[in-house]
Amino acid sequence: MRKPVEYTPIWFMRQAGRSLPEYKALRKEGSILNAIKEPEIAAEITLQPIRRYGVDAAILYSDIVVPVHAIGFGVDIKPGVGPVAVDPFKSTTDLARLRSLNAQVDTPYVLETIHRLVDVLEIPLIGFAGAPFTVASYLIEGGPSRSYQKTKAMMFSDKALWDSLLERLTDITIESLISQVEAGASAVQLFDSWAGSLSPEQYEQFVFPYSQRIFQTLSEYSIPRIHFGVGTGEILHLMSSAGADVVGVDWRVPIDEARKRIGPDKSVQGNLDPSILGGDWELISKEVLKILEKNDGQLGHIFNLGHGVTPEVNPDVLQKIVELVHNFRIST
Repeated sequence: MRKPVEYTPIWFMRQAGRSLPEYKALRKEGSILNAIKEPEIAAEITLQPIRRYGVDAAILYSDIVVPVHAIGFGVDIKPGVGPVAVDPFKSTTDLARLRSLNAQVDTPYVLETIHRLVDVLEIPLIGFAGAPFTVASYLIEGGPSRSYQKTKAMMFSDKALWDSLLERLTDITIESLISQVEAGASAVQLFDSWAGSLSPEQYEQFVFPYSQRIFQTLSEYSIPRIHFGVGTGEILHLMSSAGADVVGVDWRVPIDEARKRIGPDKSVQGNLDPSILGGDWELISKEVLKILEKNDGQLGHIFNLGHGVTPEVNPDVLQKIVELVHNFRIST
């Protein structure tokens, strides 16, 4: 961890799929979840950005709702919308719909995809899972939300039910991540994408203990652990103390300020605003260099976007960013 490197390593969240023409040609129509269940297809989609961009890590082609979908909760991914639950989680009776995950039985296709990838990759493969809070928000809200009103209502009106839900999702997350590591993943990322909707007090009371348990369990494995969320500037110090080795940062907090909040012993990942990637290259390149310069050559920086690649992004822009980051050197 935090070792000297010749150049800043880089990969992109959601680099596999979405904006790539070769992905669109392979996927055509059909459910993303069905594509994930086909190891040959999922492995190929994972490899496509490696060939095109020359990034320093592969991210498994999968989705954060794969485990809860696999155990039959009733979640799908609606094109243009995201994860949706037709029958959302409402009460204690819904806990019965969240049985334990047995990765070997429930998600063998994920493990087969990983086996295929580690046989051919010469760079690290990052496995991942959704954090309990973020997955819970989809199950309770029934889909993406801006206010998370139903989720927070449950947190504050029935903490016993909330704790039971988060406990089950934590167990599912741990099983999923361990299975990926044992199949050959070189690192894992916990996506708590919507944790930024919480105040520090809310996060510490209702979410932190579960994230901490996940990272403590994974500490038995000698692999880097990454913790990421959007809009998390005010809780970066808490996310850092949950136990990850690397904390992902979105674009709202400058990388040098983020380092202060995360602390000196952790690596930082980020943090280019993905929404600017349709702009002028001269301005984009200035933003890339600004991040690298603000890091000021400190050890433990992984260049990434502050969130995932959007479908509209020109792949050529991402390739130019990789080249720019790889060629950057701190002046002495």
